[in-house]
This record gives sequence, structure tokens and C-alpha cells, in this order.
Amino acid sequence: MENKVNKMKELVGLLNEAGKAYYQENREIMSNYEYDSLYDQLVDLEKETGTVLSNSPTIHVGYEILSELPKERHDEQMLSLDKTKDVLSLKEWLGSQKGVLSWKLDGLTIVLTYREGYLVKAVTRGNGEYGEVITNNAKVFKNLPHKIQYRGELILRGEAVIKYSDFEKINAGIADVDSKYKNPRNLCSGSVRQLNNEITAKRNIHFFAFQLVSVKGEDITFDNSRVVQLNWLKELGFEVVESKIVTQETIEDVVQLFSDKVHENDFPSDGLVLILDDIDYGKSLGTTAKFPRDSIAFKWMDEIRDTTLTEIEWSASRTGLINPIAVFEPVELEGTTVSRASLHNLSIMEALELGLGDTVQVYKANMIIPQLADNLTRSGGIEIPKECPVCHQPTQIKQENDVKSLFCTNEECLAKRIKSFTHFVSRDAMNMEGLSEATIEKFIAKGFLHQLADLFHLQNNKEEIVEMEGFGKKSYDNLIASIEKSRVTTPAKFLYSLGIQNIGLSNAKLICKEFKNNFDEMRKTESDRLLTIPGIGGVIADSFVEFFRKESNLIMIDNLLKEITFESQEIKTENSTLTDKTFVITGSLEKFENRNALKEFIEAKGGKVTGSVTSKTDYLINNDNLSSSSKNKKAKELGIEIITEEEFINLSN
Repeated sequence: MENKVNKMKELVGLLNEAGKAYYQENREIMSNYEYDSLYDQLVDLEKETGTVLSNSPTIHVGYEILSELPKERHDEQMLSLDKTKDVLSLKEWLGSQKGVLSWKLDGLTIVLTYREGYLVKAVTRGNGEYGEVITNNAKVFKNLPHKIQYRGELILRGEAVIKYSDFEKINAGIADVDSKYKNPRNLCSGSVRQLNNEITAKRNIHFFAFQLVSVKGEDITFDNSRVVQLNWLKELGFEVVESKIVTQETIEDVVQLFSDKVHENDFPSDGLVLILDDIDYGKSLGTTAKFPRDSIAFKWMDEIRDTTLTEIEWSASRTGLINPIAVFEPVELEGTTVSRASLHNLSIMEALELGLGDTVQVYKANMIIPQLADNLTRSGGIEIPKECPVCHQPTQIKQENDVKSLFCTNEECLAKRIKSFTHFVSRDAMNMEGLSEATIEKFIAKGFLHQLADLFHLQNNKEEIVEMEGFGKKSYDNLIASIEKSRVTTPAKFLYSLGIQNIGLSNAKLICKEFKNNFDEMRKTESDRLLTIPGIGGVIADSFVEFFRKESNLIMIDNLLKEITFESQEIKTENSTLTDKTFVITGSLEKFENRNALKEFIEAKGGKVTGSVTSKTDYLINNDNLSSSSKNKKAKELGIEIITEEEFINLSN
């Protein structure tokens, strides 16, 4: 008995730590599969011993709230759902009743309150007892009605989610690889709980209603049916989670129908929810300490494949963290071929007792992310590297909250300077398409890149790049073509690409103009000369001179200059029609490739481009001058001329 209780204490500690990491800190210290497995072990031990520890996750719902948002107690506790992975168990649970089967969306549960037809309150689920008030943020959800026809009090629940397509766009715009969000749920959680709802508005959050909690003030009958309630919410303008009526006879087929659609969904889902359609009967069943008895969750039975572990790859990141990655013989899972899975940290790797040649079981968490479920042979023996795979300096094992991780101790490690590579290849700098920060990180980890100039010689690693996950012959060819194209650039873009502190593209253009694009002359200049340039102050001048005094930077620049050619540029003449004119660009373009191309043209002619319309703006360029955009409205209010591209070209000539 004592051993079992001790085991329970160990499981409670592990599960609570994993829950805290996932829900509060937006990180993972174990896979979903491992969490579910440990949770089930704990449940079995609690049944066997008749003991439930006070801090057990089996009786606690959610975790403490750590944000600065106002807190509010829910009128009734929001419980979790019991779950099963077995369709037959789902069928048995339903019995002779009629049920409503719907997606179990993987976002953030929100409780909304409407009075007199208006949204007056939105509260997150929080820890089930207390939630955070996010009313202002809910008002900027993309599909949420602010005003409805019903004039009584209406309370409903739903899930706030970010679609996969929006998630990928938002992550693509984050330069720092370590700042990228791990999954749509993490991004949604952070977005819903912002203190500034302008940020929330930019995240394209959608709300799907899944339950009507109560209505007061107007007599409405719902025929004692959950389906009727959901249809009524649809009529009021709410987007309702997709659902289907099921019975014992149809539930297996309907579950399969949902399962077949998982890969087509643009929204994250981690299973299904089955709730009894008969409202009164469902309420009469009551609840347990943690679960309502009128509903149950169904989680996908993971498709698990056996394969052979061939390698442990060690991937260094800019934070110094070195993550183990399991590489195995390719297997087909959920319709795609996978050959790699992150192990997250040393603790997970050691718990699996991995050894090369072991037979491991692989699955996809939520049918999407490859994970290792188990190691059947457990030969062990994987050595933890004593050197960083990138800089070959000593590594260090750190332990925090029972989780062991490996770090590089070298502050000058190339992996920690990934940001300089990302800046160098960015659109306004050298414009090398196809080199995201994640790709650069992989190239550095594989030893393809040691300095910036190596970017121009990636063709030396063609065979390995073509075989990399996410690459292929076409992606490789596009990448090399983009790199070759970048060899011809402007002095200003090159200067900006070097990542000199405080030197933005505009400042780089001012400096290049002053030195008539003579890069050799500008690299040898002193602060006094720079200070004579309008717009260049002491801080910028000092940063510039200090950068070019550093020997390692000069070597780096010389190596880069061997790879590139500066295109000839006309210095603007003083009588240009655009001299000292200020433009704002909005809407789609037809004559110029993109806004940057138009901006460069204007600046080359002596004009200036800003992002917002003010009284100092001379022209707003917009091909649709009848548009109701905010920039058009502002320009009309201020009496600023709105011109098309065609009119702009005539003006510039």
C-alpha cells in the first residue's frame, strides 16, 4: 500500500508540473500520449487504493490564473469531461438515448453573457471556478455578434480558436524562432488574454458556440433538446460548432465520418464531445466531483506504428537549449510519412531508455504532431553530448522542476546568433527567399553555415538539403535561385543587412546618399562626418563607427563583398518632381511589383514614404480612390490628393 501511495505522489507531481507548463507557460515537458498514460495509471491506483491525494489532477479542474486581467467567479463550476478512446465505450455510454456529437475544439473556452441584445461580459474558463474577464477582447473576435435579437439575458459557452492558416501566417511573421508559437492553442490563449485588445484583433480569433447555459426574461421553449438550442443560437447569428445527432445504431459511422475530416479542418481539434440531447434527463444525472454525467469526450485512438530508432540528433537553438530529436525508419502515420520526432528534453529521452536500433512506437498527437509513444526494447546507452553540435564548446545539464535539459555554455555560439542570419536574408536586406529562421537553424545545426558568406555556397550541400524534411528538388532550386539573385544589391540594403545597432533601412539610405554609394569610403568614416547628415544623431553615428572598428566585422564584410555586386544607382537630382514630397501607399498595386518597390522608386527620386496619413502627407497612392478604407477617409478629411499608380507615374515624370 505504501509503495502505491508513493507512486501516486510521484504521478501527481509529474502531471501537475506538466499541466502547469502547458496551461500557464505555453510549453510542453511531455507528450499528450505520455500525459494520458500517466493520468490513467493514477486513476487506476486511486481506484485500487481508495485514496485520492488532495492535489491530484483527477479532482482539480484547471490551474491558477497568473495574468493581470480581472477575475470573476463563475455562477456554476465549469467541470472537465470524462474521456474515452474507445468507440464501443462511447456507444455503451449513450445507451438508448439520443446524443449530439460535435468537435472538441482545441482553443480556450469562453462564457458569454448578453443582456438587452448586447454583449456585456466574456469570461475565460480559468481554473473552472474563477475565470478572467476578457470582454473587450471578445468584442474583436472575427465572427462574434455584438448585438442579437434576443432581449432577455442569454448565457452561452463556446470555444475561441485560431485557425491553422492564420496560425501559420502569424508565426511566419515572427523572426525570432524561439518566440514562435508552438501550436494554435498556445497562440489563442495568449491572444484572448491580452491586456490590449488591439493585439487580440490582429490574431483573427474565431468563436464557436457549443452550449446554451441559460436564458432569462423571455419565454422560449426548446423542446427539451440540445439540438434545438444550438439551432436557435445559429438563428441569432452565432457560429456553432459542427454537430450531428447520433444513436447507438449510428454513432460508430458518425465517429468515422468526423475522423475522416480531421485532416481537412482549418481549425484545431483534439477529439469529439458527446452530450445527451435530452436536457432534463441529462441534468437529472448530476455530476461527479470533476465530471458532468450528461456528456463525455472522445479522443482519437492514436494510430501507432513500430519502427527502428536510427539516430538521436541534437539541435541547438539561439537560447542555448540543445534538444534531442529522434530519427527513425520512415513510417506512414495518418496519411503522411514521418521519420523524426522531438523528444523535448533529456528527462523524456532518459525515461524512454533509448538506444540506437531500439524498436520504438510512433504516433501523431492529435493526429498531427509526431511523437514517441514507447520504446519496446529499451537498450539505453544514448550518450549525452559533452560538446555543442554547433560550436563544439562544453555543454551543461540543467535541472528545473524535475526536468533535465541540455545547454551550450558558449555565449558566442553560432546557434545563439541565428538572428543575425535571419536579418541578413530578410526582405528589406538581401531578400533571400526560402530561408526562414527555422531553416537557418537547421542549416547551422547540420554545419552548413559558419559565417554569413556561407549562405552563398549552400549548393555545396545540395544532396543533404534536398533530402531534408520540408525540402525537395523544387524548394532547393528556388532557394538557390533566390540566393543568386541577391548577389546584385544596393549599398543601402547591404549596409542594412549587416545588422548594425540603430541602423535601419532609412538611415542606411541616408548614409549611402551622403557617400554617393561609395561603400569603401563610408566604412572608414568617423562620427563627425556622419553627424553632418540630417537625421543621423550621436547614438547612430557611434554605433556605425564602433561596428566598423571591430576586426571580426571587417573580416565578415570582406568575405561578403567577394560574393556580391552593387548595382549602379542614380543619385537624385535636386529638381526632381518628387523632391521633399511625402507619400502614403495603400491598396493593391498593378504597375509596381510590391509596395517596397514603389517605396524605393519614390526615395530614389527624392521623395519620402510614411505609413499613416497626416497633415504633412502630400499624396495618398491608391488605385481604388473610392475605397472606404481608413487611409482614404483620413485623406479626404484633410484634403489630401488621392492618386492612382498611373497618375503617380505621370507626376514622377
